[in-house]
Amino acid sequence: MRLRSKVLAAALTLCATALPAMAQECGGDFESWKQGVAAEARAAGVGAVGLDALEAATLDDKVLARDRAQGVFTQTFVEFSNRMISAYRLKQGAANIKKYADVFARADQQFGVQAPIIAAFWALETDFGAVQGDFHTLSALVTLSHDCRRPQLFRQQLVPLLELIDRGVLPADVRGAWAGEIGQTQILPSDYLARGVDGDGDGKIDLRGSVPDVIMTTANKVLSRGWKRDQPWIQEVRVPEDMPWDQTGRTNKLPLSQWAQWGVTYPSGAPLVDNGLKAGLALPMGRKGPAFLTYDNFDVYLEWNQSFTYALTAANLAARLAGAPPLDPRNPETGLNNEQMKALQTKLEAKGYDVGTVDGILGANTREAIRKEQTRLGLPVDGWPTPELLGKYRAVGQISPKQ
Repeated sequence: MRLRSKVLAAALTLCATALPAMAQECGGDFESWKQGVAAEARAAGVGAVGLDALEAATLDDKVLARDRAQGVFTQTFVEFSNRMISAYRLKQGAANIKKYADVFARADQQFGVQAPIIAAFWALETDFGAVQGDFHTLSALVTLSHDCRRPQLFRQQLVPLLELIDRGVLPADVRGAWAGEIGQTQILPSDYLARGVDGDGDGKIDLRGSVPDVIMTTANKVLSRGWKRDQPWIQEVRVPEDMPWDQTGRTNKLPLSQWAQWGVTYPSGAPLVDNGLKAGLALPMGRKGPAFLTYDNFDVYLEWNQSFTYALTAANLAARLAGAPPLDPRNPETGLNNEQMKALQTKLEAKGYDVGTVDGILGANTREAIRKEQTRLGLPVDGWPTPELLGKYRAVGQISPKQ
């Protein structure tokens, strides 16, 4: 299943900016545009096989339709994680960790990435290889690169894919996800090229059919994003009724001793044990919902997928596969529906806040804007939009980030 549309939107702007090493980046006559890509690929050493594949690539309207569909990310963290962390994935994940124990052990020894982390991505991305996508990968990337909505990330994947095809690593008609990812953990061509590992020793890197290649390559990719060996990624905790809420948030990392001083405990109520590391306190559904300490390694999940909801779900699934119990959803305050969220984002944007896109999705920019408004209005600062918050906006009639 493909869940990466939000990550691609979060880091990109809607306008095209020409890159120095490229010809026309996007738009215009399709055949002329492809010739520019061909010249770029030729300069990078791509030969006839890769260039012929590019010549045969076509635009795919179905890819554009998927690119503009964002509905899955309007779900709350609890809704999304309950759906994605299924009994099947937990059972199959544990079975695969046992079945491929020797390969996972090699991945841990070589890259410092534990089996549950790899297995969680493997589960969420393709159900352990069962659903790898049926989009023509080259045509998908050509379509998204030619489209000027957000070409920057996609365009830089084109030449690596052509290199893989030219070298015979992948066939010209390789199929995968709508956004150009390939294989059982949905690796982008640039990572396939740079991070691919021959895990089974057959002289090839097959991320579609070889589980050892998949495990080792995924570990290498995770390490490349900054993974720290033998360190935690998240820890579910319980928060008190009252504390300095403005100190919460993933990026405000503090010693566990400080969180303990403010009354944060393990879910059982036992006091936190200082492990010498710093962690942020993430509240995906506000101060009355589930709560997690997020360590430096959690940031790697956001490198994989910038959707906070996806990243926290993947991290929680890894924790479950490592032996953690089901999370406690607690009793979060009622949030806003999609139309209310769009109305809120529109008000925030009109007053100068950068919310990214008015799409009804609670992304990082919208959360930060909400935190600033909660501070201004004297509300607990937890980044969770509620009807009470929206009502205060309507009552005061002003939202000013400069106040």
